[in-house]
Amino acid sequence: MEIFIVLLILAIILIIPNIKIVPQARAYVIERLGSYQETWGNGLHFKIPFIDRISKIVSLKETVKDFAPQPVITKDNVTMQIDTVVYYQITDPKLYTYGVDAPVSAIENLTATTLRNIIGDLELDETLTSRDIINSKMRAILDEATDPWGIKVNRVEVKNIIPPHDIQEAMEKQMRAERERREKILQAEGEKKSSILIAEGEKESAILRAEAQMMSQIKIAEGEAEALLKVKEAEAKGIELLKAAKADSAVLTLKSYEALSKVADGQSTKLIIPANLGNVATFGSTIAEVMKDKK
Repeated sequence: MEIFIVLLILAIILIIPNIKIVPQARAYVIERLGSYQETWGNGLHFKIPFIDRISKIVSLKETVKDFAPQPVITKDNVTMQIDTVVYYQITDPKLYTYGVDAPVSAIENLTATTLRNIIGDLELDETLTSRDIINSKMRAILDEATDPWGIKVNRVEVKNIIPPHDIQEAMEKQMRAERERREKILQAEGEKKSSILIAEGEKESAILRAEAQMMSQIKIAEGEAEALLKVKEAEAKGIELLKAAKADSAVLTLKSYEALSKVADGQSTKLIIPANLGNVATFGSTIAEVMKDKK
């Protein structure tokens, strides 16, 4: 009985530690007697005591590595510091375990050499404005180079490009001069547009003033013409009323005097008056006829 209990305890001690549960997004690389046996995925697994061992536990999640800045030299011999960020994922735990020693260090060194090769073909200005091109080239090269290691490079990003201090000062001066130039251009364009708008406003104002003056003169002329027409119509109606009323000689004489006064107000320098004032009525009638004929 005691032997059975001892054997049971030994069995429990040997069995329980060899029962393994692999979590999600993890992989266990198993060796048997020193050789690769299999790769465990997530779930429940059992290894043979003293024969099987877990060689490596691998995470299958995407990993982000921010590498330190690397000195690189451009095509026009400018030395600058560039640091990169690499996003990679382990796709084959076996190759990752046995393909390369210190995979992360290998990726870092490969990134540095690839970056130097790419930047060496670009000038300073191209380097500063071609991040997308640098990123795509590096990703393609790194992804191809890390395939034998069971690693897939998903993305590479150039994080910072740090040129020398004197280059930075020169670039800042150039940018400042460019901003000042643009500001002067915008100011000149604004003044030009303002002058054009002012001139157009003055032109329209002058046109409106001229049109208003013309309309005013037309209205004045129309008013004077209408007033003169009213006067003439009134005079014509007065004469017609006198005729209709069969005015006597006294009325005609009075009208004759009024006609004489109007004639005297004219531009003539001589005025002929009949010698026989007794015929004034007749003369007044004559003048009245003459006035009627003029109308």
